[in-house]
Amino acid sequence: MFLGHFAVGLAVKRATPQVSLGLLLAAPLLLDLLWPVFLLLGIESVRIDPGNTAVTPLDLHDYPYSHSLVMALGWSLAFGAVVGHFYQSVRVALVGGALVFSHWLLDYVTHRPDMPLYPGSETYVGLGLWNSVAATLLVELALFAGGIWLYVRSTRAIDKRGRLGFWALMATLVALYLAAVFGPPPPDVPSLIGGSLAIVALLGWAFWADRHREPVLPPAR
Repeated sequence: MFLGHFAVGLAVKRATPQVSLGLLLAAPLLLDLLWPVFLLLGIESVRIDPGNTAVTPLDLHDYPYSHSLVMALGWSLAFGAVVGHFYQSVRVALVGGALVFSHWLLDYVTHRPDMPLYPGSETYVGLGLWNSVAATLLVELALFAGGIWLYVRSTRAIDKRGRLGFWALMATLVALYLAAVFGPPPPDVPSLIGGSLAIVALLGWAFWADRHREPVLPPAR
């Protein structure tokens, strides 16, 4: 899943208005930010296998430290503890940890059974939404639209940068997603790693756009 991860970060802005959108998006994307780093280090591996599912050409056969259930829980607790301490807020800690774990839950829905329960597990899970392009598009685009709607209801632009910058980012995300679904597969694993790490630039964009917006609703209880 791609847009779905962004959607949950957008959706919780009202609950933690003091936290930048960049960080709220980084949390549900954390596992996918760790993954290319682990690929570079040789801790995990991936194969490019066009036709592996209808949506993705990747054979995700070896990513127990970034995407197993137990490690996802561990990363969630660690992230929540760090951001909660930084903001001195239990609410931020809980939201941050939940956002990180939401990645595993959404991936569980989309992936074929290739997600291990823990490093060394012989049990793999996944409901396989990626076996249908139409169903995947419906779910991801609906989640993304909902996330945008909640974010826009919770903030307002204070200048043109906050308005145009935000909507340009949203359009870019949709364009990247459609290119990934309907475009050619990555030519090799290094190119895949580079593209995955480029997500950091999108997070920086979100930080910048969010600085030019302000909350319009009190925090959700």
